[in-house]
Amino acid sequence: MDFINDHKKLFLTAFALFAFLTIMVAIIPAIQNQNNNSTLPGAESLSEDALAGKAVYLSNGCVACHTQQVRNVAMDEVWGSRPSLAADYAGNKRTDFWRNTATLMGTERTGPDLTNIGNRQPSVDWHLLHLYQPRSVVAQSIMPAYPWLFETKSKLEKGDVEIKVPEGFSDSDGNKIVATKEALQLVAYLKALKQAKLYDENLAPDFLYRKEPELSDASSGEKKDKALNGKALYSMQCQTCHQLNGEGLKGAFPPLKGSPVVLDDNPEKLIDIIMNGYDAREEYGVMPAVGKNGNLKPEEISAIINHERSSWGNNARKVSPEEVKKIIESLK
Repeated sequence: MDFINDHKKLFLTAFALFAFLTIMVAIIPAIQNQNNNSTLPGAESLSEDALAGKAVYLSNGCVACHTQQVRNVAMDEVWGSRPSLAADYAGNKRTDFWRNTATLMGTERTGPDLTNIGNRQPSVDWHLLHLYQPRSVVAQSIMPAYPWLFETKSKLEKGDVEIKVPEGFSDSDGNKIVATKEALQLVAYLKALKQAKLYDENLAPDFLYRKEPELSDASSGEKKDKALNGKALYSMQCQTCHQLNGEGLKGAFPPLKGSPVVLDDNPEKLIDIIMNGYDAREEYGVMPAVGKNGNLKPEEISAIINHERSSWGNNARKVSPEEVKKIIESLK
């Protein structure tokens, strides 16, 4: 009874028990977990700009609408090449002593998952334009615009990064729209979000609840390979810039509809652009090396360019995977 009636002993004992349980149940397991996990061999650490961009990502509330976790279900296959693993987040550190915002996995997928956005969309120009006015590149987008990450200038200065804004989406009154340091840092962070490859791809867990694709065309009876669906590959790799109708965005991304490069009987230049990117026209943004960055196979590139060469009124001969492979070898 003396112990129960002595409030000092009672509260000190309760506090000691609480501290002991906290150390044994929370702190020690957390330290062991941290010491027993490491990043995948191919994982790259964030650069200084990307780390600063992560802070911009947080301060602008991007984590409220975007996840960074590819779940082990078939519907998430579009967001990454494999389900996320614990090792994907092992390299994340505390922001500082007081703030633990290292892993931004998120809980709400109002916008697309960003786990692998650095591979899915490597174009700096696209990201900047998307931040300035999302509906200029994705008409159905519900993402808010972030104009405060940009400034207008009557004349460009050395080091300025101008964004090419399509007609009807700019209120700059003829001035140049320039990305601020924070916008460039945010884009650096987004481009750094990439799934590291496993040292043995055979160890990657398969997505659960996968539905078998339709393998035949009812009208022709011909077999179809889902992986070689040119329209689907175009949608994944090219549509965000060149648009579903192939008309691109005036003043930002060139059209493929009626393009002499796309329709040329010799597809070498087209394949070179897909593999190595293109930056030769001042009125358009820089195209990244989609083929090289995405490790696209000759069969996939063949399917994409054949879709481009036979859609939107385009009518050019088909290009075989063998021809694509030969041209890629000659470009090295």
